[in-house]
Amino acid sequence: MRTILIVCMMFMISCKSNYTVSQHINQEVTTCPENGTCSIELIPNKTIVFEKDNIGILYPVISEGDKTILKYTYKRNEIPNTQDGNYIEIVYAELPTTIAPIKLSNEALQDIKLYFGRLCYCKGETGYFAIKNGDFKLTKNDKNSFNIDFNFKVSEVPQIISEISATISLKSN
Repeated sequence: MRTILIVCMMFMISCKSNYTVSQHINQEVTTCPENGTCSIELIPNKTIVFEKDNIGILYPVISEGDKTILKYTYKRNEIPNTQDGNYIEIVYAELPTTIAPIKLSNEALQDIKLYFGRLCYCKGETGYFAIKNGDFKLTKNDKNSFNIDFNFKVSEVPQIISEISATISLKSN
Protein backbone atom coordinates (compact mmCIF):
# COMPACT_ATOMS: atom_id res chain seq x y z
CA MET A 1 0.00 0.00 0.00
CA ARG A 2 2.82 2.38 0.91
CA THR A 3 4.51 1.74 -2.46
CA ILE A 4 1.30 2.58 -4.32
CA LEU A 5 0.95 5.80 -2.35
CA ILE A 6 4.56 6.83 -3.15
CA VAL A 7 4.12 6.04 -6.86
CA CYS A 8 0.88 8.04 -6.98
CA MET A 9 2.52 11.02 -5.27
CA MET A 10 5.48 10.93 -7.68
CA PHE A 11 3.08 10.77 -10.62
CA MET A 12 1.12 13.77 -9.33
CA ILE A 13 4.30 15.82 -8.82
CA SER A 14 5.73 14.92 -12.24
CA CYS A 15 2.51 15.86 -14.01
CA LYS A 16 2.24 19.27 -12.45
CA SER A 17 1.25 21.64 -15.25
CA ASN A 18 0.74 24.88 -13.36
CA TYR A 19 3.26 27.70 -12.96
CA THR A 20 3.28 30.36 -10.30
CA VAL A 21 4.87 33.62 -11.44
CA SER A 22 6.58 35.21 -8.47
CA GLN A 23 8.79 37.80 -10.17
CA HIS A 24 8.60 40.23 -13.08
CA ILE A 25 9.84 38.51 -16.25
CA ASN A 26 10.86 40.49 -19.34
CA GLN A 27 12.40 38.79 -22.36
CA GLU A 28 12.91 39.48 -26.05
CA VAL A 29 10.95 37.50 -28.61
CA THR A 30 12.81 36.17 -31.63
CA THR A 31 9.81 35.92 -33.94
CA CYS A 32 9.26 39.59 -34.73
CA PRO A 33 8.93 41.66 -37.93
CA GLU A 34 12.37 42.65 -39.28
CA ASN A 35 11.71 46.36 -38.84
CA GLY A 36 11.30 46.31 -35.07
CA THR A 37 11.80 44.61 -31.73
CA CYS A 38 9.41 42.48 -29.72
CA SER A 39 9.33 41.61 -26.04
CA ILE A 40 7.08 39.75 -23.68
CA GLU A 41 6.56 40.45 -19.99
CA LEU A 42 4.88 38.65 -17.13
CA ILE A 43 3.95 41.04 -14.34
CA PRO A 44 2.81 39.19 -11.19
CA ASN A 45 0.41 40.38 -8.49
CA LYS A 46 -1.39 42.88 -10.71
CA THR A 47 -4.76 43.29 -12.35
CA ILE A 48 -5.78 45.24 -15.43
CA VAL A 49 -8.94 47.11 -16.39
CA PHE A 50 -9.60 49.22 -19.46
CA GLU A 51 -11.23 52.56 -18.81
CA LYS A 52 -12.48 55.24 -21.20
CA ASP A 53 -11.11 58.75 -21.32
CA ASN A 54 -13.30 61.83 -21.82
CA ILE A 55 -13.57 61.21 -25.59
CA GLY A 56 -14.34 57.48 -25.32
CA ILE A 57 -10.87 56.05 -26.01
CA LEU A 58 -9.88 52.99 -23.96
CA TYR A 59 -6.65 52.93 -21.95
CA PRO A 60 -5.20 50.33 -19.55
CA VAL A 61 -5.04 50.79 -15.79
CA ILE A 62 -2.76 48.32 -14.03
CA SER A 63 -3.03 48.06 -10.26
CA GLU A 64 -2.16 45.71 -7.40
CA GLY A 65 -4.12 42.48 -7.57
CA ASP A 66 -4.09 38.71 -7.58
CA LYS A 67 -3.46 38.07 -11.29
CA THR A 68 -0.46 37.98 -13.64
CA ILE A 69 -0.42 40.45 -16.53
CA LEU A 70 0.97 39.22 -19.85
CA LYS A 71 2.24 42.11 -21.99
CA TYR A 72 3.53 41.61 -25.53
CA THR A 73 5.10 44.67 -27.17
CA TYR A 74 6.13 45.29 -30.79
CA LYS A 75 8.07 48.51 -31.31
CA ARG A 76 8.81 49.49 -34.89
CA ASN A 77 12.25 50.95 -35.52
CA GLU A 78 12.02 54.72 -35.76
CA ILE A 79 12.02 56.15 -39.26
CA PRO A 80 15.02 58.50 -39.60
CA ASN A 81 14.32 62.22 -39.93
CA THR A 82 10.64 61.75 -39.07
CA GLN A 83 8.85 63.60 -36.33
CA ASP A 84 6.12 61.65 -34.50
CA GLY A 85 7.32 58.44 -36.16
CA ASN A 86 6.94 56.21 -33.10
CA TYR A 87 4.81 53.13 -33.65
CA ILE A 88 3.99 50.50 -31.01
CA GLU A 89 1.56 47.60 -30.83
CA ILE A 90 0.77 46.02 -27.46
CA VAL A 91 -1.24 42.96 -26.49
CA TYR A 92 -2.39 42.58 -22.88
CA ALA A 93 -3.89 39.55 -21.16
CA GLU A 94 -4.79 38.95 -17.52
CA LEU A 95 -3.84 35.44 -16.46
CA PRO A 96 -4.39 33.74 -13.10
CA THR A 97 -1.48 33.96 -10.65
CA THR A 98 -1.02 30.22 -11.07
CA ILE A 99 -0.74 29.83 -14.82
CA ALA A 100 -2.13 26.59 -16.24
CA PRO A 101 -2.53 25.34 -19.83
CA ILE A 102 -5.42 27.06 -21.56
CA LYS A 103 -7.07 27.19 -24.96
CA LEU A 104 -9.55 29.95 -25.88
CA SER A 105 -11.21 31.15 -29.09
CA ASN A 106 -13.11 34.21 -30.25
CA GLU A 107 -15.50 35.69 -27.62
CA ALA A 108 -13.95 33.48 -24.89
CA LEU A 109 -10.70 35.49 -25.34
CA GLN A 110 -12.29 38.09 -23.09
CA ASP A 111 -12.17 35.57 -20.22
CA ILE A 112 -8.52 36.65 -19.90
CA LYS A 113 -9.11 40.29 -20.96
CA LEU A 114 -7.17 40.09 -24.22
CA TYR A 115 -6.73 43.60 -25.66
CA PHE A 116 -4.78 45.00 -28.61
CA GLY A 117 -3.28 48.47 -28.49
CA ARG A 118 -2.04 50.53 -31.44
CA LEU A 119 -0.08 53.57 -30.31
CA CYS A 120 1.09 55.97 -32.99
CA TYR A 121 0.47 59.30 -34.61
CA CYS A 122 -2.27 57.72 -36.73
CA LYS A 123 -5.25 60.06 -36.65
CA GLY A 124 -8.41 58.14 -35.81
CA GLU A 125 -6.62 54.78 -35.87
CA THR A 126 -5.08 54.46 -32.44
CA GLY A 127 -6.16 53.13 -29.04
CA TYR A 128 -6.96 49.84 -27.29
CA PHE A 129 -9.52 47.33 -28.52
CA ALA A 130 -10.94 44.09 -27.12
CA ILE A 131 -9.79 41.06 -29.10
CA LYS A 132 -12.79 38.92 -29.96
CA ASN A 133 -11.54 37.11 -33.05
CA GLY A 134 -8.71 34.60 -32.74
CA ASP A 135 -7.23 31.61 -30.95
CA PHE A 136 -5.07 31.67 -27.79
CA LYS A 137 -3.22 28.60 -26.59
CA LEU A 138 -0.86 28.27 -23.62
CA THR A 139 0.95 24.92 -23.27
CA LYS A 140 3.52 23.45 -20.91
CA ASN A 141 7.11 22.81 -22.06
CA ASP A 142 8.87 21.76 -18.90
CA LYS A 143 9.00 22.80 -15.27
CA ASN A 144 10.46 26.22 -16.15
CA SER A 145 8.84 27.30 -19.42
CA PHE A 146 5.67 27.37 -21.45
CA ASN A 147 4.58 28.32 -24.97
CA ILE A 148 2.08 30.91 -26.07
CA ASP A 149 0.58 30.57 -29.54
CA PHE A 150 -1.90 33.26 -30.43
CA ASN A 151 -3.40 34.49 -33.69
CA PHE A 152 -5.95 37.28 -33.80
CA LYS A 153 -7.59 40.02 -35.81
CA VAL A 154 -9.09 43.33 -34.76
CA SER A 155 -11.44 45.12 -37.12
CA GLU A 156 -11.17 48.63 -35.67
CA VAL A 157 -7.61 49.51 -36.80
CA PRO A 158 -4.84 48.17 -39.06
CA GLN A 159 -2.35 45.89 -37.32
CA ILE A 160 1.14 44.58 -38.03
CA ILE A 161 1.18 41.87 -35.35
CA SER A 162 -1.49 39.23 -35.89
CA GLU A 163 0.38 36.19 -34.59
CA ILE A 164 2.38 35.66 -31.44
CA SER A 165 4.44 32.55 -30.86
CA ALA A 166 6.76 32.70 -27.88
CA THR A 167 8.38 30.55 -25.24
CA ILE A 168 8.42 32.10 -21.81
CA SER A 169 11.07 30.97 -19.37
CA LEU A 170 10.32 31.31 -15.68
CA LYS A 171 14.00 30.98 -14.75
CA SER A 172 15.58 34.12 -13.38
CA ASN A 173 18.45 35.50 -15.46
